[in-house]
Amino acid sequence: MDKLNLPDYSFRIENDRNNKTIIFDPVRKKNVLLTCEEWVRQNMIRFLVEDRNFPITLISVESLVKINRLIRRFDVLVFNRKGETLLLIECKAPGVDICQDTFDQVIAYNHSLKAPYLLVTNGLKHYFCKLDDQEKKYVFLADIPLFTDL
Repeated sequence: MDKLNLPDYSFRIENDRNNKTIIFDPVRKKNVLLTCEEWVRQNMIRFLVEDRNFPITLISVESLVKINRLIRRFDVLVFNRKGETLLLIECKAPGVDICQDTFDQVIAYNHSLKAPYLLVTNGLKHYFCKLDDQEKKYVFLADIPLFTDL
């Protein structure tokens, strides 16, 4: 897998009985197919848990969200300790450029989820922003803060 712009972590990676490469997802507590996007997702989860002190029990991965009568699947959603949405993350494969369509996708998801923070990443570039309620716009932040600082 590609080297990402994140610290190096060790993962439980193996081949399944069909000789497909799988990785253990500690959030879903199961093995999942290791795609380039999954590699970014698993590395970002590890970064949040190990380097930014996000409780793994407050993280949800690939769950459904309804958007304009359509059912979609978000990548990662983090809750605060009250169970409210805190951070919505959209992961792309390292070879995928992050463009306006990517931001439009995560903002569309967030109309239903209402997370005050958004993170868009392809593992190489990370864009972290906070919703400014008064101005009704997103403000980009320089870094991903610790869980306790959100």
